[in-house]
Amino acid sequence: MLRGSLLPVLVWAGVACFVYVVYSPAVALVLGALFAVAFIVGFGLRRRARHSVRCSVYGALGGVLAESMAGF
Repeated sequence: MLRGSLLPVLVWAGVACFVYVVYSPAVALVLGALFAVAFIVGFGLRRRARHSVRCSVYGALGGVLAESMAGF
């Protein structure tokens, strides 16, 4: 059985693989860059709020994954 935090990672990876195969590697790169930008912004906001680095990493990753699954 899948853990709740693993499902968004699998969805992101599945979409990236699908986009890579159907469209091109450049489109998959753009999708990865979108994920990275969202992560960096979330990390920066948490660090600015004086969270620890570890808390900021976990919170930014969790925030990106949680918000990306909001439509499901």
